[in-house]
Amino acid sequence: MSTGSFWPLIARFQAREARLGARMQHHRISAFIYEFLRFGTKQAWACLFGGAMVALIVVTHYAYPKDAFLSRYDFLFIAAITIQYLMLGFRLETLDEAKVILIYHIIGTAMEVFKTGVGSWIYPEDAFFRIGGVPLFSGFMYASIGSYIARCWRLFDFRFAHHPPLWALSLLSAAIYLNFFSHHYMVDLRWLLFIASAILLGRAWIHYHIWHTRRRMPLLLGLFLVSLFIWFAENLGTWAKAWMYPHQATGWSMVSFAKLGSWFLLLIVSYTLVAWVNKPERV
Repeated sequence: MSTGSFWPLIARFQAREARLGARMQHHRISAFIYEFLRFGTKQAWACLFGGAMVALIVVTHYAYPKDAFLSRYDFLFIAAITIQYLMLGFRLETLDEAKVILIYHIIGTAMEVFKTGVGSWIYPEDAFFRIGGVPLFSGFMYASIGSYIARCWRLFDFRFAHHPPLWALSLLSAAIYLNFFSHHYMVDLRWLLFIASAILLGRAWIHYHIWHTRRRMPLLLGLFLVSLFIWFAENLGTWAKAWMYPHQATGWSMVSFAKLGSWFLLLIVSYTLVAWVNKPERV
């Protein structure tokens, strides 16, 4: 099904884009450049919600008035709700995507409350809209991951080979989520979870469509690459002091590479939620 049927704004440009593509496809170099730019444009569209949130975090770090009546965190929370409302109102986001965002917002906020309570990281600024030490805008950062996956699924028309059953993915995701809590009180099982992830997802391939040719990559590789970009975004977030890890208390330094593994595991949880909504189709 055409992406224009999901996002009417895209439909306005489809005919124009098709004419441009027809001119570019006659030469190998121009076709490669066009497909590369098409890939980047689709990725930018998929990152719309998350990109807007990261941009707001960075801009408010520099430009938000320190004596403003509304705290920076509360402004970010209201801005996130406004963006969500506008995306739904202008049909830049589907209701299915909004459902994923809501579920992941709840899951992410619950984990944030626990993690800040045990001192894994802190939010150094004040907020009215918060639960414990967690400002409510933070849940939208988790939700943006689910939004990205759901949008990519449609934009690149995902099909799968050797995709694991959803019940097995759900069991793995539940174990991953519980380990984020339990490892504070017992042995950390993340290495077993990495092994289980490799076994369950190791044979799975994503087949995706950028332009004319359907391409493919291992699902594990795709999840790792997304995790890497989330890790980069987290470095931006901590640099902008939206939240801080203990080792950043005396000055900013890069987020530990160990967090990349945590994001990889958490991404599996997000992927599972989206998979239940979109129902993976075979090649």
